[in-house]
Amino acid sequence: HVQLVESGGGSVQAGNPLQLTCSVSGNTRLGCMGWFRQAPGKEREGVAHIDNYGRTTFAISVKGRFTISKDNTKNTLDQQMNSLKPEDSAMYYCAARLCWVAGYNYWGQGTQVTVS
Repeated sequence: HVQLVESGGGSVQAGNPLQLTCSVSGNTRLGCMGWFRQAPGKEREGVAHIDNYGRTTFAISVKGRFTISKDNTKNTLDQQMNSLKPEDSAMYYCAARLCWVAGYNYWGQGTQVTVS
């Protein structure tokens, strides 16, 4: 049984940073992980991804402002968000999968980020 729990969300002013953390329990050998977000009335979008080699990809809208990192000893996934904009406001979800499986099949409950 895999459980993903996000933390670190909150309300910040534009231009300020925020860090999200996803704690993983259960099968911690899920090598591919990512952050998604969904704003009201919009579709869920992938924000940042990291694979088992540490390679990262980012949505164009956050590239250069967000970073993603894994700590395999702590079983956590972090997303550092800098220079936040109001359009970054959304519910942020952590997701995980085995890297040879297409599509994320493990999801957290989400943490709200509001930028004003």
